Amino acid sequence: MVRVVSTLSAVSLSVFFSLGLAAYQKSSSSSSNITTCGDLKAMYKSQTCCGTPAKEVHLQIVPGPRIRLDGDPNPCHDKKKTHANWPNHDCAVNGIIQAVEQAGGDVTVNIRGTRASNVTPITDHYWKSGLCPVNVHWHLGAEHRSAGQFDETGTSPGKAGTPSTIPAWRRLEEAEEEAEARQLAAGSVRYGYACKKYNANDAKFTTEYNWQHCVGMYVGETYEVHWPHSALGACHTPNQYQEPFYDGVFCGYNGGALTQAQVAAAVGVQSQVFTIVNDEDYYYPDLMRGMIVDGNYGKEITAYTGSTTGTSRDNSQCSKYGPITWQVDRTCHLISASTFDKMCADMKQQRDDMSGDLYAHGARTLVDQNLTADNQVWTAKR
Repeated sequence: MVRVVSTLSAVSLSVFFSLGLAAYQKSSSSSSNITTCGDLKAMYKSQTCCGTPAKEVHLQIVPGPRIRLDGDPNPCHDKKKTHANWPNHDCAVNGIIQAVEQAGGDVTVNIRGTRASNVTPITDHYWKSGLCPVNVHWHLGAEHRSAGQFDETGTSPGKAGTPSTIPAWRRLEEAEEEAEARQLAAGSVRYGYACKKYNANDAKFTTEYNWQHCVGMYVGETYEVHWPHSALGACHTPNQYQEPFYDGVFCGYNGGALTQAQVAAAVGVQSQVFTIVNDEDYYYPDLMRGMIVDGNYGKEITAYTGSTTGTSRDNSQCSKYGPITWQVDRTCHLISASTFDKMCADMKQQRDDMSGDLYAHGARTLVDQNLTADNQVWTAKR
C-alpha cells in the first residue's frame, strides 16, 4: 500500500483530501481509507499528466503499510491510571482556596489573576528546557480569553453550538448554571469563546469542507488547539505521542514526590486559537508538531502557570494537575480545514491510538480571577 501526500500545491492538496488518500485508519470506529490503483489513476488524470511525464505535480508517494514495526510494548500505556490518577476536588472549602492555580484564564495584556503563585512559568522555547510535545488535541471555542480576539463578543455560524457570551470573571447567574448543566447532561459539547473573524458573506467561512479524518468539525467555527509538552515524555521515540495526553506527560514518571516547582518546569502546554476556513491560502502542513511560529502566528504570547482543563472542571471543581506552564498565543488566526484534516491523518499514523482526540473536546468555563495565578508574563518566547 502507498499513500500520496502533498507538498506545496494548494490544488493538489485539495484533490488529495477529496480522494481520501491519506490511508491507514487505526480506529475501528472510523471508516477505513485505502489507496487503490483507481485512486492513483484518478490522481494521474486530475494532474493532467498524460503525455507530460516530466511535469512536476507537487505530490509525493510514500509507503503506507498495514504491517508496522511495533517494537516493545508501549511504555507510556496507562501511566495516568497507575501513577498519576488524581481526581478533581473542591476549589475552595469554607471560603479558603484549596486548589493550585487553574487554567484557562484571561491572557489579555495587563490582566492578572489574584491567586498567589510561588513558581515561575517557562518563558523560553520548551525544547530548550528538554520538553517535547506528547499529544495534540483541541477544544470547541477558546478556553482562554483574549480581549478583542476571542471573547464574549465572538461570532460563529452556529453549526457546532453557541459560543460563550459570559464576560470575564462574571459569576454565572443561577439560570445560566442550570442551562450549562443541562447542556452537559445532554451530552452536548460546551462552546468556549469564539473569535471575531467569521463573515457570513465570505465564501471561505461558509463553504463546507469534505472532511476525511477529523470528526465533527466545521468551517467557520473557532477551536483552541493544545500541545501538551513534557520532560517526562518518550521524546524522540515512536511512543512520543500518546492519548490520553496524561500518558504521554507522565510516561517517565515513577510515582515519586514532585514539588510544584518541578512540575511547572517539567510540564507545559502550548495553546493557539483558530477559526477554520475553506481556503488553501491558509494551509500549514505540520500542525501536529506544535504551535505555528511564523509571522504573526505565535508572536504575542502570554505565559503563566495553571492546570489541566476540560469540562469536568469549573470554578467549583478544580484540577489537581498543576501548576504547569501555559504559553498561549493571544491572537486568533485563520487556518485551512485541510490543515486540521492533515493533522488528523498524521495522528492516525502514530503508534498509540489517538482516535480519542480526532474531534473537539468541550471548553472549560473561564477560570475565576481568584483561581488564576498572578505570574503572567506577556512577552514570553515560544
